Order: sequence, then structure tokens, then C-alpha cells
Amino acid sequence: MTTTDPLLALGLMSGTSLDGIDAAIVRTDGVKLIACGAALTVPYDRDLRDRLRGLLGRPPAAASAETEAVTRDMTRAHAGAVARLLEESGTARDAVDVIGFHGHTIVHRPREGITLQIGDGAFLAELTGINVVDDFRSRDVTSGGEGAPLAPLFHAALVRSSKLALPVAVLNIGGVANVTWVGVDGSYAEVPQPDIVAFDTGPGNALIDDWVRAKMGRSFDREGALAAAGRVNREALRRLRHHPFLERPPPKSLDRDDFDLAPLDGLSPEDGAATATAFTAEAVAIGARSFPAPPRRWLVTGGGRHNLTLMAALKDALGAEVGAVEEVGWDGDALEAQAFAYLAVRSLKGFPLTLPATTGVSQPMTGGRLHRATKCPE
Repeated sequence: MTTTDPLLALGLMSGTSLDGIDAAIVRTDGVKLIACGAALTVPYDRDLRDRLRGLLGRPPAAASAETEAVTRDMTRAHAGAVARLLEESGTARDAVDVIGFHGHTIVHRPREGITLQIGDGAFLAELTGINVVDDFRSRDVTSGGEGAPLAPLFHAALVRSSKLALPVAVLNIGGVANVTWVGVDGSYAEVPQPDIVAFDTGPGNALIDDWVRAKMGRSFDREGALAAAGRVNREALRRLRHHPFLERPPPKSLDRDDFDLAPLDGLSPEDGAATATAFTAEAVAIGARSFPAPPRRWLVTGGGRHNLTLMAALKDALGAEVGAVEEVGWDGDALEAQAFAYLAVRSLKGFPLTLPATTGVSQPMTGGRLHRATKCPE
């Protein structure tokens, strides 16, 4: 394998929204995105989702028999997603060079040097018979970076392959929201500017989901209907905006539960949903002040793009063109899984996964851990 050889990679992502497993196939040389292939989402069954939720926030020192059991079961579920994607796409197992396995984030506190994604890469390689790269974040964190977001280099490759007018902002709204600003190459400008900037902006769907679950017993606000029926409470919104994270300059990253529901106490279900939704949009707008230049357009991926009330709030808060990534031919349900397929190839080739402008690490940093498949799958 040379640094220019294209590889076929399969990416797996289990996001902070706990929806399920996204799986996607890409062909790439680790720099250029050559082609995006088949993709699918496999929802978690309720039991595994609840068990995963029960682990959230536990530091590595709190590992237990339950953590190990959930890790094994979650890894088996990912192996099932791999098998299903290969079968449905007609892709031979031997044709796949590597799996990029993100695992599921249990705790992310980079300022304490902690980030933990559960998932057993060696076990996944054994189950699938395919080499696996996992542990994408820890080297960045131990080197002083935020360890997130990790998709920006893939976002930049997508933007460039689509030949979009620059600058462009790619906004991913999962449980946490993060943005990648992709600009023109400013390396020869009189005052050099980076051509990529990335950071977490604040909560994405997490605050909304937690509110709806607590007040309505639902897992999320479908299409933003509950928020659309309410009114934004300005005092609660002011309290949410007072969070110190919003005052930090990027690069920066969040744990899913860094924001809580306390400022929404006493509101009706509708008004609380409306306020949480407005806050997600306002946090994005606050973050956008850090861009080197205003983007020509915003492209939204992740589950949040299905929330019509949130999309309308983003347009109002940003005062710019905002649309789902499908407008430029991308698959918003597959994007994060595609990113980890792309990053797995970069890891194999020793290319950086993170940059000072994306995680605050001191220098471009590679990462990931390779687990070779040494036996046929069961």
C-alpha cells in the first residue's frame, strides 16, 4: 500500500443521540474522496439503548461488569450492521480494506485529559474478519487537544469534491452540534488565514431530546412540532446563554451532558421545547462569530436537519442561506459514518486526523489503533 492507493473502507458511527448505528462505505486515498457507496442505519433496540444511556458520564475508572457487557453487546450490534450493509450492497467482505469503528462516547472531558468511547475493536475484527481501526480521539487528547470534532477533514474533502463556492459551513447537529468552516486556501495571503476551522458550538438535539423525554415520554421532538406550538421564554434563554462554554474561543468541544435542563424549570412542555430549540440555534450563531469570514451557505447534517422548527430558527439566527446537505447531493444520515471510514484510511497511512485549527492540538496529529483480523468470523 502506498500513500496514493485508494482503499475501500466501511465506517461505523454511534452518535450521542443514541438513535442507532450508522454504517457507510467509501472509497478514498485518504486525501481525496473518490466515491461514497452504500449506507444504512440500524436502530438500537430499546434495551441496548437504555443500557448505553445508563453508562453516560461514567469515567474510565468506573468501568464495571455492566460496562463490559454493554461493550460486548454493542460491538456485536455493530458487527450485525456490517454484515447487513455488505449483504444489502452486494459487497464482498474481502473487498473491504478496513473498518473505521468510532464506538460510543461515554464521557468526554478533554480538559481533564479524559475521553472514552466504548467498543471492542479487536472483537469487531474477529467477528467481521476485517481489519478495524478504533480509538480515534485519545492521542489528540493526551497531546493537549480537544479530541473533537473529528469529522472536519472529511467535511473539507466533501466540500472540495463537490466544487462548492467557498467559504462553506458544514453544521452537524447530533446530540452535540459542531461546525466545520471551509474556506479558500489563505496560506499565501498577506495575513495568512486557515482554510479550515472547526469546533463544537453547543448542544444539538440533546437538550431538546432530554426535555421532551422528561416532559412527554418521547425520545425526540418529531419535526419540531412541540417547539412550534410553544413560545421562547427570554429569561430562560438568557440563563442558557450565560453558560461559560459559549464564551470560550475555539477550538473547543463538549460532553453531551455539559448543558442541563435547570434553566427550563417551570416552563410548559411546549415553551421549554421552543426555548431549547432557540438556544441550539443561538449557540451556533455565537460560534459563527469566530469564523475568518462569513460562509456563503450553511449545510446541515445529522438528525437536527429533520427538525423544521430548528432549521427555521437557524435561518433567523444566522441571517444566511441554510439548507440540508441533501441539497448538494450528500447523504446526511451517512455523513458521520463516512467520516470514520475516511479517517480509518488516513490512520492506516499515517496522515493527520486532527489539526490545531480543529481541536487545538499543538501540531497535526495522527491517531487510531489498528486491530488486524486474524481469524475467520464466527
